[in-house]
Amino acid sequence: MILIADSGSTKVHWCLMAANGQFTDVMTDGINPFFQTCDAMRNSISNQLLPQIGHLLWAGKVTHIFFYGAGCTPEKIPFVEKALRAVFKTAEIHVASDMLGAARGLLGTQKGVACILGTGSGSCLYDGENIKWSVPSLGYILGDEGSAAVMGKRLVGDLLKNQLGGDLKEKFLTQNNLTMADIIEHVYRQPFPNRWLASLARFCSENIDDKRIHDLVYDHFQEFVRRNVMQYYEVDGVENPETSQMPVGFVGSVAYYYRPVLEEVMDDYGFMIGKILQDPIEGLKQYHLADLVPTT
Repeated sequence: MILIADSGSTKVHWCLMAANGQFTDVMTDGINPFFQTCDAMRNSISNQLLPQIGHLLWAGKVTHIFFYGAGCTPEKIPFVEKALRAVFKTAEIHVASDMLGAARGLLGTQKGVACILGTGSGSCLYDGENIKWSVPSLGYILGDEGSAAVMGKRLVGDLLKNQLGGDLKEKFLTQNNLTMADIIEHVYRQPFPNRWLASLARFCSENIDDKRIHDLVYDHFQEFVRRNVMQYYEVDGVENPETSQMPVGFVGSVAYYYRPVLEEVMDDYGFMIGKILQDPIEGLKQYHLADLVPTT
C-alpha cells in the first residue's frame, strides 16, 4: 500500500491506496514545518491519522509515503521525514512541496503552469515531472496574492477602513460576532492568524453578487495574475514563445469556489485555463499508480 498526502496550513488530505485499486481518504489538521515542531507533527500523525487508518493496515504494510506539503522547503523536509518515519518505520518516504503536488495533480506529465489558491498561494512552471522554477509566494504578509488569508486580510482591512460601506461592515461584524478589538486580538496575538483570516474570506463567497465584493475578489485575483502568472509567460515584457501555449491549472478551495471570477480575470488577461480542482489528490492517485505493488 502507498500513502499520499496533500498538506496545507489548514488540513491534510491523506489517501491510502492498495494494490487492488481500493483507496481510503481521510482528513487531519494541517501539518506545516514552518509553524510546527517535529514532535507536534508526529503527534498529529499518531493521534489523528492512525486512528482513522489503523484498522486497514492488516491488509498489508505501507511501502511508500508521498507527502506534499506547505512549508516543505529543502531545509524543512528532513523534519517532516523524521516525523513520518517515527510512525511508519519501514516505509520509503518522499517529502516534497505542496507546489510539486499541485503540479503533478493538475498536469500529470504535461508541461504547464500550476497554481495553488487556498489558505496560502503559490505557482510554478512545471516540465512534466518536476518544477522548473517558481515565483516565491512569500507568505500572507509579503505575498500570497490570491489566497484566502490575503483575501480575508484585505476584506477586514477595507471594512474597518470604511472602504466598502457601512452596511457591509455592520453585516460582517454582526454575522461573525466580532468587534475591532476581537480582530486585533486574533491577528496580532493569537496563533495561526493566517488560518483565521482565511476563514473570514467566506464572507466574500456569501456576498459575491454584491458588486463591491465582486470587485474586491476580481482585484485580488488580478494581483495574483499580475505579480505571479505573467512572469512565466513574459521575459522583460515580451511574450515567451516557450510557454505561450502552455495551460494554467489551479488547485485549492479559493480557485474552486471562486471559479467564475477567476475565469473572468484569466480571460481578460488572455490566458488558457487548464484544470481547476479543489485539491490535487485525484490527479496524484493517477500519477502514483506505478508505485503500487502487492504487499503482505
